[in-house]
Amino acid sequence: MSSRFDESLKRDVEQIRLAVIRMGTLVEGALRASLHTLTENDRQLAYSVIFRDHFIDELEMELDRLCQEFLLRQQPAAGHLRFVYAVIKINNELERVGDYAESIARHFLSLSSLDPQPSFQIIEEIAHQSIPMFCNALQAFADRDPQLAKATMEMEEKVDNIRWVITNQMNALLEGCKLPSETFQSLMIIANRFERVADRACNICEEVLYMCTGETIKHKDKDAFRVLFVDEHDACRGQMAQGIGRSLGLERFRFESAGISPKPLDPRAVRFMAEKGIDISQARTRYLNQIVNLKDYHIFVGLCKEAEEAFPPPPTKMIDVHWEIENPSKLKGTEEEIRAAYEKTYEV
Repeated sequence: MSSRFDESLKRDVEQIRLAVIRMGTLVEGALRASLHTLTENDRQLAYSVIFRDHFIDELEMELDRLCQEFLLRQQPAAGHLRFVYAVIKINNELERVGDYAESIARHFLSLSSLDPQPSFQIIEEIAHQSIPMFCNALQAFADRDPQLAKATMEMEEKVDNIRWVITNQMNALLEGCKLPSETFQSLMIIANRFERVADRACNICEEVLYMCTGETIKHKDKDAFRVLFVDEHDACRGQMAQGIGRSLGLERFRFESAGISPKPLDPRAVRFMAEKGIDISQARTRYLNQIVNLKDYHIFVGLCKEAEEAFPPPPTKMIDVHWEIENPSKLKGTEEEIRAAYEKTYEV
């Protein structure tokens, strides 16, 4: 026979669980509505998504209050403590996904005023992957299903691959003067938001695993020391630096590159690095403004003069390193002279 305390504990746990589901359902609706604004060119719905975001914010505060009261009143231990700890983290993830839905709606409104109207078809594929991931993460929480949580996390790689395809297609359109720069930026932000939805879904799944099993599975990148190489075109120097950094096998370091105005990957750099035993053939060039959470990087390495102006304005804890290196891909000369230039860049 259960005690009054056990009944009170069970009642409070269920109240919090239902609050998470209610908030998650509202966020899912906002995500689906934001996608609908793109596919149906629905400005009225976009305004509705923006307006209803404050309901998500109110639920976040309500859920936070329930968790604090639960901790004070029940003083939980073991599994119940893991539960409320996971909910506090999940609450934050849900609020951020709600913000992404609002951001997508706002950028749609900006794009809808342009002429000609851009096509959002290229964005739909990543949305159709990330939204189901988010729904699965919520279902895993509601059902306390660690297997579904793990299976959902495995879907993230597919979202990342789609994101790179979008980046390459967008860059090609921009370079071919088939896409205005203002349209490019908004479309890339929308793609980034849907990619981040998948990231947040994985974070929720991590908390579900912890809640259900006590197992802690965190992305390796979260505690890593991040280094960003910034080049003019992210086609040669930055990619070589990124490749060298990753080849060092430093487990707690993450090396990335970006460009001010990206161009296709330099094939001579690919061949040269292959001779050094470093494969950069699958690397993708990208704009600096495509870097999500730039403030999370620890070192910003500018490989060209143009990168100096791209360094984030204060306040920032990021260390700025100016390391200007000659771009070997621009050199004209004999095959020996060109190879010597790549060798010099590699050794620097």
